[in-house]
Amino acid sequence: MKNTRREIQDRSFTFFSSLSIVLMVGALVIILGPMLRRGFSAVFFQGTVEFRRMQLAQFGHGDEEAVADEVAQVTELRQEIYAILNKFQAGIEPSALIDRVRSINREYGQELRGKNIVGADYTELRRRARDLRDLLQDALESTDRELVEANLKSVLQHRADPLYTDSVMAEMFVTARQYQNVIQGIDLSHREQYLEPLLEVKDQLRKLLGPMPGEQAPLLMEEYGATRWDIALETLHDLLWQEQWVTVEAGQELQKQLVRREESQFAGTSLAPMFGLAEDHLTDLLRPKRTIYWHYFTDDWKEGHFFGGVGPEIYGTLLITLLTMLFAIPFGVISAAFLVECASEHISVKIIRICVNTLAGVPSIVFGLFGMAFFVLFILPNLDRKPQGCILTAAMTLAVLVLPVIIRASEEAIRSVPATYREASLALGAGKFRTFMTVTLPAALPGILTGIILSLSRAAGETAPILFTGAVDMGPVPRSLFEGSRTLATSGYYIAVGDKIGMMAPHKQYGLITTLIVLVLGLNILAILLRSRMSRKLRGQ
Repeated sequence: MKNTRREIQDRSFTFFSSLSIVLMVGALVIILGPMLRRGFSAVFFQGTVEFRRMQLAQFGHGDEEAVADEVAQVTELRQEIYAILNKFQAGIEPSALIDRVRSINREYGQELRGKNIVGADYTELRRRARDLRDLLQDALESTDRELVEANLKSVLQHRADPLYTDSVMAEMFVTARQYQNVIQGIDLSHREQYLEPLLEVKDQLRKLLGPMPGEQAPLLMEEYGATRWDIALETLHDLLWQEQWVTVEAGQELQKQLVRREESQFAGTSLAPMFGLAEDHLTDLLRPKRTIYWHYFTDDWKEGHFFGGVGPEIYGTLLITLLTMLFAIPFGVISAAFLVECASEHISVKIIRICVNTLAGVPSIVFGLFGMAFFVLFILPNLDRKPQGCILTAAMTLAVLVLPVIIRASEEAIRSVPATYREASLALGAGKFRTFMTVTLPAALPGILTGIILSLSRAAGETAPILFTGAVDMGPVPRSLFEGSRTLATSGYYIAVGDKIGMMAPHKQYGLITTLIVLVLGLNILAILLRSRMSRKLRGQ
């Protein structure tokens, strides 16, 4: 009976232990899975010709001739879309045509003076030209179709006049003829209703294909169209569809539905064919290709993490983390060795242990405030340095943060070494120091490395302490330990709390955090491999 009960207990313990492991792994997969999937999309994705154009222009990556050839081919295809847009826009926003008509009239006056036409002849020709200008300008400004058509007809009947055949005035008749063609597919009485939707269409086209021909982008992020195929598909959806409140059933509340722009806002206009053209030829317009963006780990970012990579952040994270370990490990191991090997069970030693245990649970932001007050505002001025956060003060602050963990882990590891090891060494005539360095410390190293691994992970992922002591949001790659540095953790924080441009590229945010996770895992794996090697060596394997 007892054996049966014990067997049940053993199996239950095994089952629940295995279940806890499965639940823990499942929780990690649920939490980290979507994050890692989106994070990897910062490196593995379908890049468009806009991405390759941006990489060449901003970072010098890529084949210049191949990119130039691609740009030339897509530019030719995009001209048809721009031609349809410009033709429709000329009927909705005739201000550019009006300015052109006025300019033609002024140029005609200069042309007459250049031909030495003066006096009454000059006055008469200028009067006729102004009459034509006024007729055409009224046609461009009016929404009355009868008036528009009548004025255009009056202007165009003079196009065969010998006085204007070989003069700059011929361009005025070309403009009138173009406008006559434009308004065929436009309801001029609804010109104002087209204006706002047209601006939305132009904005989406800029996001998709980049600036319009002749436009100058005010921001770097607006110099290029959709650099990724997934973004291009989202932008195309916004271009083709709009949300409208529509009546589904009589007497019921309005419901929000997606409707196609070409059927709702631009039905029957000359702009409608453009939407189908963009949808059917999107692949030819952007030329997506599978891309592995390895330079993400070396490039600097551009325009608030909208373009580029996390090279400086990786450099800063590694530098601060390794410097932290350089400070914390010697002090932690020496302190643990003193507490175990030298100190007696005096009340003062007990108080020290209580303090160490208490510091291990203090919030990290408290260490950050301490580091700012002590290292930044006190130590640096005494070293004739400007009291500002830098890599050195950030590393020392993190060293104080992880020191209690290293001390406690090292203390337990040293205490767990069998006393017979020490006794055998002392019996052979070795002193206490030699015994500790050659016998106790090597035997305790696997346990000490466990504490170092935990500390390494915490130091690499901490944000609050180094916000006050050495992290910067923007700035060049540091050239000395007395300069601030960007890190993966703090850059993720800055994007989350205020970098609106960076938040417009969520794949960059996920990529940054995924890089931090992979970096910490990589450092931990190296430390674990080192610990395993030492353990095998101690066992004589």
